[in-house]
Amino acid sequence: MLVIVFSKLVPTLMRILGLDYGSKRIGVAICDELGITAQGLPTIIRKNRNQDIEAISELIRSYGVEKIVIGYPVRLDGTEGIQCEKVSRFTSRLASAFALPVIRWDETLSTREADGILREAGMRREKRKNMVDRLAATLILQGYLDSRKRPGASDTPGDG
Repeated sequence: MLVIVFSKLVPTLMRILGLDYGSKRIGVAICDELGITAQGLPTIIRKNRNQDIEAISELIRSYGVEKIVIGYPVRLDGTEGIQCEKVSRFTSRLASAFALPVIRWDETLSTREADGILREAGMRREKRKNMVDRLAATLILQGYLDSRKRPGASDTPGDG
């Protein structure tokens, strides 16, 4: 009986990978085991589909990832553009390659927000260019993690 009560008190440990998919780079973030905070990881410089998937595969193995959250760039008016189509195709590749849930998460203005944060921190333009995708992925993942704390939260892009 003590074991049953104790098991209800132990939080579920799940590592979630956050991605900011771009044409040249993929920003990457990972959450802590409790799913509370997101931390940036080194950005993946895109080469080709196979190498992109392999780089993500290494992260999934190293961190024991059980879910992927990928930024979904809905336009400010709520419509989906060409970049949404590209993200959707990449999301399908991820889901089939890893048999993990892949959540598309509204990332509207995340890269602009990340650039603004780095600019306010006094970071030079060249260094910002190297950090912006990592920070954008962190903001996307943190937004998803924070939303799970709200009652009635779901895993759909419009809820972020």
